[in-house]
Amino acid sequence: MNAPPIIALTSFASNPHPHPPITHNVHPHRHHYYRPRRPLTTTLLQTPTPLDNEVLINNLYTASTPLDLHQADGGLLVTHPQVLGDGVAGRVVAVGPTATRLKVGDYVFGFTWRTQKEKAFQDLVCAPEFLVARVVDAGVEEGNGEGQGKGEVQEGINERLKALVTVPNNFVSAWHALVTDLGIALSWPIPKFDENEDRTKTILVWGGSGSVGQYALQILRAYGYQNVYATASKRNAELVRECGAKGVFDYSDPHVVEAIVKELGTVDLVLDCIGHLSGTLAPISRIAKAGARVAVMLPVIVRDAAEGVKPEFAMDPSSVVRWEEGVEVRDVRTHFYLENAMHREMLQPVIMPELVRRGIVKPNRQRVVEGRTMVERAEKALGLLRGKGLSGERAVWKVSDVEARDLGWDGEVDER
Repeated sequence: MNAPPIIALTSFASNPHPHPPITHNVHPHRHHYYRPRRPLTTTLLQTPTPLDNEVLINNLYTASTPLDLHQADGGLLVTHPQVLGDGVAGRVVAVGPTATRLKVGDYVFGFTWRTQKEKAFQDLVCAPEFLVARVVDAGVEEGNGEGQGKGEVQEGINERLKALVTVPNNFVSAWHALVTDLGIALSWPIPKFDENEDRTKTILVWGGSGSVGQYALQILRAYGYQNVYATASKRNAELVRECGAKGVFDYSDPHVVEAIVKELGTVDLVLDCIGHLSGTLAPISRIAKAGARVAVMLPVIVRDAAEGVKPEFAMDPSSVVRWEEGVEVRDVRTHFYLENAMHREMLQPVIMPELVRRGIVKPNRQRVVEGRTMVERAEKALGLLRGKGLSGERAVWKVSDVEARDLGWDGEVDER
């Protein structure tokens, strides 16, 4: 018997078979389309069937990113209308025929972005297994929570998902930038190592309290890098030290460049976690000298989004400011991380959850955005980004107003 058609829901078929199939392409599901600087709207899409090693995820939470704002306000690299979002945290409700790592009932979190069905701002997300990780934290795995009511267990799971959804996109961005653009070798498992020349290089993380910056600092600390410094506000200086920075410079200090040069002298590697023409590239270009390598998160913001003002972006950080000859400037393109075979197979499914499980990488702090509807929550999250209302935290919000059981799934885990 098919579940009753309800607007904005995907319906499941129910039957006594231990592996209930999904009725696809019968009832559509909800997602967000975006037009530049216009109100967000909700529309309906057909539910995709998971193919090959894909999994279908009831997406419960996401964390809005600057890229969401750039695309919503400036139409960056998209053709509107556009479904946005790339951070998922939810529960697997169906798996493709060759999926081996995940099963129905698993909680997962991941960075998914390549096609419409992988986008995060929708009730149901369909993505391959290598783009998500299974939640392995105590209290979230199946079978835990004895002695607690179902409501208490689910509340604990939801709290964990809110934290975990802050990890994937910017953890991957940090790891990819360190390896691909700064040339830092991050092997797996983390090797035992002695002090050596490579790990004594002076590294500056500009924007250390931002999400990418926090993960970059934690990764560098895990791999034994000692001379890692960062910029942050005075308010977030302690947070940045806790992430692994040896020293912190106040970026709002008008003499911050002089302070950095005086204390550090030569800086070997710089990671610009923000990518802003006047706010980051201008000062960094005065710090980096011949022989230094600088990696810049794209896009470079030339003009910020504001009410009545269209943002402007640049995609070549080497051309928008004058660099000293001999400085190598790299533009970080996270979406190309899958070109590295090891990263494709291991970064999200294996490395990321293991570092989180061991407490080596800690999720960002969360600002939970409330609202009556998905649209209202998404709009509020974009407003926080637009108004620069976040500091050392992520805007996290509930995506789906629908639980998997309401889609016709009984909530029991199907064992293979």
